[in-house]
Amino acid sequence: MLQSAAGTFALLSATVRLHILWLLAEGERDVGTLAEGTGQSVATVSHHLGKLKLAGLVRSRRSGKRQIYLAEDPLVAEVVQLAIRYHSEARGASGHRRARGA
Repeated sequence: MLQSAAGTFALLSATVRLHILWLLAEGERDVGTLAEGTGQSVATVSHHLGKLKLAGLVRSRRSGKRQIYLAEDPLVAEVVQLAIRYHSEARGASGHRRARGA
């Protein structure tokens, strides 16, 4: 179980994949919207979506000619949101958190 969890965290250690999952935690999007949101090319985002899909972290559905992507597991999406919120708040109180951990 721990090895599997570590694998999930390793997959999310790529900033672009973390960003994609963070965007998908807010709601479903197509690859073009994800590319725009991450500042990456459509090809790059498609590549990373493939890895996330293989890992079971995202899924897709067809809407006309477009593939729409969404977070597969709301718990993983919540962990991503919590991690980003933690670091966002830590940045606001940067000295306070570092002092406790030092």
